[in-house]
Amino acid sequence: MAIGDSFTEGIGDERVDGSPRGWADLVAAGLAAGGPPVEYANLAVRGRLLEPIVTGQLEAALALTPAPTLITFNGGGNDMMRQGVDGRRLVDLTEHVIRSCAAAGVRLVLLSGADPSDGLPFGGTVRRRGKALTAAVAGLARRHDFVFVDVFNDAEIRRAPYWSPDRLHLGPDGHRRVASLVLAALGHDVAAHAVAPTPADPRRLSTEVRYYREHVLPWLARRARGRSSGDNRLGKHVAWTTVETPHPA
Repeated sequence: MAIGDSFTEGIGDERVDGSPRGWADLVAAGLAAGGPPVEYANLAVRGRLLEPIVTGQLEAALALTPAPTLITFNGGGNDMMRQGVDGRRLVDLTEHVIRSCAAAGVRLVLLSGADPSDGLPFGGTVRRRGKALTAAVAGLARRHDFVFVDVFNDAEIRRAPYWSPDRLHLGPDGHRRVASLVLAALGHDVAAHAVAPTPADPRRLSTEVRYYREHVLPWLARRARGRSSGDNRLGKHVAWTTVETPHPA
């Protein structure tokens, strides 16, 4: 079972038909490779703040029949781009997820999202908040002894080839790298996916103008209207679906 926001839904790694795949789908395929079929569900929805993930998706996940044996959880990235975010509240909500999974006897894998700050106009604020939240969650992992995959401090994934054109969501190679990190954390013999080094692509004025027009301004317009990209959306796999063979690489 996967719960979270666009990071877990798979935005930036779209199939030919436009539907998102992403690292969680790849992890399910990796778990199924060479073994029995895996039952997989994914309730993540783009744009979700942490509290709705915890109060909505987590409760729905634990109420499924049969109950999940493994839950991957990520959240807080959208909160960190809002003014007045309460970092302590994010940590408390995360600890609620940890305690709820422990009480239900469900194994938890918690991920920090990748650090997008190199490409964002407000990147310094996002990095500062992200580092603080990641450090706090790492402390929870030591205290409660669960699997924590620290993607935020992975220097490799900050390189441009791992990101989609909006610079906020991972691209296909980024999702492949996250999947490999999760599978390795679960004890599978998987090398971390990496792309060959490439020369840095200088950002020209025309490139930045197009980026702001196509990605930043629409995001700001949604915020001004109080809208989210995930409004009226449900998770892509709200019931168990059987994964028998790996997706193509």
